[in-house]
Amino acid sequence: MHDARRQAPAVARNRDAILRVLHDVLPPKGLVLEIASGTGEHAVHFARALPELTWQPTDPSPEARESISAWRAEAQLDNLSEPLELDAASAEWPLDRADAILCINMIHISPWEATIGLMAGAQQLLSPGAPLVLYGPYLRSDRPLEPSNAAFDADLKARDPRWGLRKLDEVTDMAKAHGLSRDGVVEMPANNLTVIFRRC
Repeated sequence: MHDARRQAPAVARNRDAILRVLHDVLPPKGLVLEIASGTGEHAVHFARALPELTWQPTDPSPEARESISAWRAEAQLDNLSEPLELDAASAEWPLDRADAILCINMIHISPWEATIGLMAGAQQLLSPGAPLVLYGPYLRSDRPLEPSNAAFDADLKARDPRWGLRKLDEVTDMAKAHGLSRDGVVEMPANNLTVIFRRC
């Protein structure tokens, strides 16, 4: 029998560290929209750990959405919704509101237009004070790039010249242009960051 569940090894390494931050920044209840949910493993882990929140995974890839659905079917969680098709770069999103938005490891593995679309979508969907939470590696102006991230950046650009680690200052400027202010930056394992923005 075909098992559509896909696995990303990084999820097991980073999910609990991300969850600790989410405990502090997400609202106590409401709808969390996850952008670029990938395999669906994060969505299951977070929905199980945060039962008062409704989790809405999304992904533009049919294969990813199939994997998310398969993980969801196994988990049997009432607060985990069926995945929706969503390309962050699109002007049309399948929801009109969210209490929080989470995006893990998308910004560096997508064209810059996806980041612009993410910020525009957050501006439209979030209420004042609601968080947009980003996780991944970034370039920072106040410190040299770690060798592992430099190698990762080079690999990404070799795979697609539109990809690559983004400058945190440029991401912050794009957020600001869409009515979002940076509320915090949390150092994470393996030279990653969690960056919290809030709707102004």
